[in-house]
Amino acid sequence: MDDQNKNLILAAVLSFMVILTWSLLFPGTDKTVPPADQTTASATATDQSGGTATTADQAAAPAAPSTPTAPQSAAAAPGGAAAVAPDSAAALADAPRVPVKTPSLTGTISLLGGRVDDLSLVKYHETLDPNSPLVRQLSPVGSDKAYYALYGWSAGAGLSPDAVPGPSTLWTLEAGTELTPTTPIKLMWDNGAGLIFHRTFSVDDNYMFSVEQSVENRTASPVSLAAYGIIARHGKPATQSFYILHEGVVRMEDGKLEEITYKKLPDLPAATAGGGVAESIDVKSDGWLGFTDKYWMTTLVPQPGDSFTSTIRYNKATDIYQAESVFPTQTVAPGGTAQAQSMLFAGAKEWETIRHYQDNLGIKGFIDSIDWGWFFFLTKPIFWLLHTLNGFIGNMGWSIVALTITLKAIVLPLAYKSYVSMAKMKELQPQMEELRKNAGDDKQAVQMGMMKLYKDNKVNPASGCLPILIQIPIFFSLYKVIFVTIELRHAPWIGWIRDLSAPDPSSILNFFGLLPFAAPAANSPLHIISLGVLPIFLGLSMWLQQKLNPAPTDATQKMVFAWMPWVFMFMLGSFASGLVLYWITNNTITFTQQYLIMRSHGHSPDVFGNIRASLRRKPATAGATAAANKPSKPGQKK
Repeated sequence: MDDQNKNLILAAVLSFMVILTWSLLFPGTDKTVPPADQTTASATATDQSGGTATTADQAAAPAAPSTPTAPQSAAAAPGGAAAVAPDSAAALADAPRVPVKTPSLTGTISLLGGRVDDLSLVKYHETLDPNSPLVRQLSPVGSDKAYYALYGWSAGAGLSPDAVPGPSTLWTLEAGTELTPTTPIKLMWDNGAGLIFHRTFSVDDNYMFSVEQSVENRTASPVSLAAYGIIARHGKPATQSFYILHEGVVRMEDGKLEEITYKKLPDLPAATAGGGVAESIDVKSDGWLGFTDKYWMTTLVPQPGDSFTSTIRYNKATDIYQAESVFPTQTVAPGGTAQAQSMLFAGAKEWETIRHYQDNLGIKGFIDSIDWGWFFFLTKPIFWLLHTLNGFIGNMGWSIVALTITLKAIVLPLAYKSYVSMAKMKELQPQMEELRKNAGDDKQAVQMGMMKLYKDNKVNPASGCLPILIQIPIFFSLYKVIFVTIELRHAPWIGWIRDLSAPDPSSILNFFGLLPFAAPAANSPLHIISLGVLPIFLGLSMWLQQKLNPAPTDATQKMVFAWMPWVFMFMLGSFASGLVLYWITNNTITFTQQYLIMRSHGHSPDVFGNIRASLRRKPATAGATAAANKPSKPGQKK
């Protein structure tokens, strides 16, 4: 076996092993069906607005801090996670609501608890159909998989829990009629005992709310209390269940990012109260926390530089996940006022929008809420380049083509050396054949002679694998970029390719839509052979790239080379169209580069000759001819 073919075999095997491992680890886009809502026993708890209620499924408000000198860990309300009583969900549905209208968001804020619990994303639909429902970001208690944000105050020493606003407090709309980027709203609640609470919501054009909480002390005694914010999620949401994608809790602690999956949340340390589990961290400055999905996120963002206690909680009895930020206890003198300011992000993880918040609002590490993965040092610049190119081109598909050309140009100096070395090895083929002929069966003499031949001609036989070794990390990084970034979601290219983050929807089984029946569904046994146009072009591009060189003479090598393009075609057929488009473009550029470099070094590849040779039928072997001519036994027909 000559070294050129060894390198090609090794490169092909490396590629095959990488794709096979990738397919086994990340086998598709089937969503995990969320568990059914658990039925839980009722528990009696103190209602934050006074009185008691039998509770079942509402987020817990943090317990009152015991000292005004340091932030406290949030603890569950008495009796476990304080949930709404059976009649409270109806009360929430009947409570007054304030409309939210921005270029990016639509929904309402409930005056019951002053909660942000009804938001949809104006720019995003659930499917490619423009008439399909908008993506629902937050939903109230009583709906399937309730998901909402709460704000309030925890009572300090000497202050009863019913003296502070909580999840069931009915607020009064003090100012404003709807929340828009130009018109904030102001809520007010008087506890009837000398404390008056105010809450002001404002919002920008994108997905960031500003929340200002304040309290006036009109009593004759000082009071101690602490502001808090909560994001609650009822039940585990449907997830992608991909190892390369984080979905669950995301938390920044003084510059250090922490990610906790839903699966691991029940394994947190047991909470001191409430029958659940919790993990609290005192954040001295620069932190945020919340829940992240593949494309969407809801996070509590304290003012940069503020200290707070960050708590992650899961209540097993009610199946409620909570992210909490509790601010340090404040002591308010008679006639005095206390304030607490924070932000709430609820929307799409758009790179440009999140980067703006990080750079302009000082939210440290906010861009890392996008799951860049272990190869972040590659995925971040690759996405930046793709985003920049798309700003000029205006089409993500052609931007991927331009990105591939740019990446190939960047690595061209290394690839050039590899292709030159491969061309030189082709020039040395006659001398290698002569060496083998003269050495006969002396393999050691052949190896020594070849090493001297390589050294004298300054050829590195291992350099043929360099292009594929460079290509593998780029392939992984681009796969990550296409899979996790919302900019590729529902991004069209040409014709039938309307979503570059999804597989090619066309199918050879219905002649690409010409026959009057649909392609097999993803769960059909026929789906694996339901190849689209792009995967077929991928196989053809790999096959054509092979034809730069004659087929190896060894039968095993020849079989491996013959099957390799078509195996890759089927394995990559279910990958995102954007990734397959990258691979086709990369193969086309590689073919062109190799052809031109080999010609410039005096070796003109006979592509059409190699194709004809591969299509030519094998001649009958001597053994087969002898068997055919062997006389038949008596009584047998020849």
